[in-house]
Amino acid sequence: MIEAAPWLLAMVLLSICSSFFSASEAAFFLLGIPEQKEMATGNRAQRLVAALLSNPDRLLTAILFWNLVLNVTYFAIASIIALRWERELYQPEWAGIFTLGALLFIVFFSELLPKSVAVLRPQWTAVLVVFPLAFLLRVVDHLLPVFHWVNLLSRRLIWPHFEPEAFLEVADLERAVAVSTSDAALLRKEKTVLQNMVALSTLRIDEMMRPRIQFLVFRPPVSLADLEGRMTPSGYLLIADPESEEVVSAVPMNSIYSLPKHNLENYAKQIFYMPWCATGSQALEQMLERQLQVVAVVNEFGETVGILTFDDLLDSIFTTEASRSQRLLRQRSLRSLAKDCWQVTGMTTLRRLARRFDRKLPDTKNTTVGGVLQEMLGRVPRVGDACCWGPFDFRVVDVPERGQMTIELKVLQSTEVNV
Repeated sequence: MIEAAPWLLAMVLLSICSSFFSASEAAFFLLGIPEQKEMATGNRAQRLVAALLSNPDRLLTAILFWNLVLNVTYFAIASIIALRWERELYQPEWAGIFTLGALLFIVFFSELLPKSVAVLRPQWTAVLVVFPLAFLLRVVDHLLPVFHWVNLLSRRLIWPHFEPEAFLEVADLERAVAVSTSDAALLRKEKTVLQNMVALSTLRIDEMMRPRIQFLVFRPPVSLADLEGRMTPSGYLLIADPESEEVVSAVPMNSIYSLPKHNLENYAKQIFYMPWCATGSQALEQMLERQLQVVAVVNEFGETVGILTFDDLLDSIFTTEASRSQRLLRQRSLRSLAKDCWQVTGMTTLRRLARRFDRKLPDTKNTTVGGVLQEMLGRVPRVGDACCWGPFDFRVVDVPERGQMTIELKVLQSTEVNV
């Protein structure tokens, strides 16, 4: 038993080293993009963490290589000790118990425990292990090309016809939703959310944004009295540049529990800008990557024509019938008045009309009913104005001083459509 003491000590040391790499793997790959960006501007250790994560393939390959070497060595020593005890003590059951104990020891102390600790405090753990880990990565750097070629040759020899899996199509996602639940109501909701998410890739942000007339902008300094005791329509206190009317930052009103009476702009968070022709999916991707909740929509002249918030995107995804009129004006974008006669708002999108009535619309650069009317009339619409456009007959019934006009829409029969 005394002769086995050095071997047992070596196993303990190997398990400690293995726990180091297990904790490193969990800590580094739990850090998201916001944490990585924050650490890239921190101290030396934090910057080194961000640098290692800039090449995740190299980092993961090195960690797995060292962990594999340590674990193989650990079990080789365990096998040597077990064989010796079986040969010298003539008690195979003790050798089996020792082998099982060695397995449980490394699983718990080198895998479960270090990874659990690293998950609780990933940034602290990554900074703690980064310097020795960076050195060990350099040690195996010259072996990484060998691993790459071995991987490539194995795929060519064993799976010569292996092809990357194609991107999921909408039909694939719908089938996945269909087999995931037997609840019909839940299935309908999941399919609606799925369709809305897919639609974000084709919806332009100027079809989803809050137009300039639908939000308020305040110049600093902003006091609580300026709000007159009311929540802003967008849920955000939008701050303008002191020398212009352009939106530069926003205060998330819903996430602040207590507001000071003065200088509310000190709580403002940065916004970013996107062109009107960008899609909703691009806006959502940028919001998640930048960890910002408001995007200012600019036209070809660089002027802010609207804003789009994270809440607006969520509403578009999770609402059964996503409607900008419902979200901003608290009224339905399409309301039936009689057979083939509907009431719509100027904000109603042409895409929504085409989908609702299943009609092919004329080519136009406009995205809303209000835009079409202005183009057809050549001026700002007034009450009583009427015109035919494609399969629809429009008549303006209300034009408020501030807000969206109301329009009566009649669906023309095929014989009535002006081509």
